[in-house]
Amino acid sequence: MTSTIEYRNKIILAPMVRVGTLPLRLLALEFGADLVYSPEMVDKRIIASKRHFDGKIKMSFNNQVSYFAKGNATYLNSQKSKLIFQIGTSDPDLALQAALKVKQDVSGIDVNCGCPKKFSIQGGMGVALLSNPDKLKSILTNLVQNSGLPVTCKIRMLQTKEQTLELCKMIESTGVSAIAIHCRTKDERPKQPGHWDIFKYIVENIPSVPIIANGDIFQRSDIFKLKELSNASSFMIARAAQNNVSIFRKGGSLPLKDIVTKYIKKAIDVGNSWPNTKYTLVQMYAECSKEPEYKYLTKSKSYEDVCKIYDLESYFQNAIATNGTFKNVLLGQAKNLKRKQEEINNDIGSEKKKIYILYNN
Repeated sequence: MTSTIEYRNKIILAPMVRVGTLPLRLLALEFGADLVYSPEMVDKRIIASKRHFDGKIKMSFNNQVSYFAKGNATYLNSQKSKLIFQIGTSDPDLALQAALKVKQDVSGIDVNCGCPKKFSIQGGMGVALLSNPDKLKSILTNLVQNSGLPVTCKIRMLQTKEQTLELCKMIESTGVSAIAIHCRTKDERPKQPGHWDIFKYIVENIPSVPIIANGDIFQRSDIFKLKELSNASSFMIARAAQNNVSIFRKGGSLPLKDIVTKYIKKAIDVGNSWPNTKYTLVQMYAECSKEPEYKYLTKSKSYEDVCKIYDLESYFQNAIATNGTFKNVLLGQAKNLKRKQEEINNDIGSEKKKIYILYNN
């Protein structure tokens, strides 16, 4: 029996590569997001991963579950009832295997049909599926019929409204629970304005399936404007949530520095990897790079450095003493730095040896 999720009247955190990891998803939920999507994970990688349950990390939703693959971890279960897992796939059978692998830790599956990056396209994934509707249909049908989870897909609009509608009707025929539409084509980029008019056209012609509108929602008031223009079922936020995740807060967004501090604490709590934490923090300053702390942030090399910038030294020290998962992250970070230094030393030694041979022969 397939479980259900209500996809109408929701405000949703979009899937975002690297940024949409566990700390940001938890903050989005705390600020009022109704659903959160994981970053895309390629089917083969999740199939090859090993599930690890960590009962030591207690969070507001559940204990922490990780999927480890080639030294990298994807953290899930802490928001199971509100978590949609996005799969990058070009194969119906692999898509199903991946969905079944994470089934116990998520509430829905989304197929990525919107990523325009070269990696996805070369693998027949992302926007490549938009030009291969038969393949997309077989993937969605297999998931809907056999995963036991609600299935959605996130697409980009095609060159015309009519082509986009035809694609959406095919997707509807597979039995999906919702369709998320980004209001740009595969060749358009964020600096180019989105086409909000596509949402009304699709909603009017496909009333039976919730349509999730995505694109150019920069502040909470934009949701109400877009609702009035399009009557879309729900709204998905990406860049604005990356810049300030408190956009989900009904009482209005909080100052960036407050959000950054909350994010660092959350990253420490869950033992998020330092490279991912720093990357996300830097993205938060995308429109505020002149803030005084930004310069120091870009130069930071560790959690200890960044905690000094934001007056979180005591929080850092307490985590070392009480949070075993975070302590392991720091140990892993130290090992990586040592390995890199050894590689540098080996390279220097090799160059010196070459010079010695050159001048002594």
